[in-house]
Amino acid sequence: MHELVAVGNDPEAATAIASDLGAICYLSDPKETRPMPFTTMVRAVTDSPERLESAAEFGTYLVFSRVIRERPVATDAGTASPGVTAVFPLLHHPDLTHQEADAHWRDIHAPLALRHHPGMWDYTQLSVISTLGGPQIDGFALVAFDSLESMKTRFFGDDNDREVIYADVASFADSKSPRRVVATETIYGQRPPTSPKKWPQG
Repeated sequence: MHELVAVGNDPEAATAIASDLGAICYLSDPKETRPMPFTTMVRAVTDSPERLESAAEFGTYLVFSRVIRERPVATDAGTASPGVTAVFPLLHHPDLTHQEADAHWRDIHAPLALRHHPGMWDYTQLSVISTLGGPQIDGFALVAFDSLESMKTRFFGDDNDREVIYADVASFADSKSPRRVVATETIYGQRPPTSPKKWPQG
């Protein structure tokens, strides 16, 4: 599924656009004091990408979404989804091409993540097909847990989990990738997003 992703720092704009487009909105904790690369993300399907501009201070990306694990809990449209989502921006390792890093992320890292993140109940890879504006990014990992406490205590089960994941990430991702952003997800339509527009069928 191809989507447009707008990444920025205006929560009001992100919320309004997501609601209008039946999209998905991720907002970081407004009480976060550490410097973040961005604080909002909108995932949408639309043939009018300019509608995302006010929520795209950081950048706009055409992505392909890969659902690796889907949480077992449903959520009502327009209300905050349960749990928290850690958004990890990804830059490819300098020794690899985008395609090589993305294939590793999809085929090798995803199975490792399922085994070595015991508290992870939801995982989607947003693979960037094209950067439409903003800094080059190769992907966004959306790693969700049922609570902030679970993310803190069950991101890894033990030291072996940590070592396996760190070693694998270092093999395909640049250590200069932007830091993660912990966010709350709100789905205004469905996930993955679809266009709110319908066309006549012949």
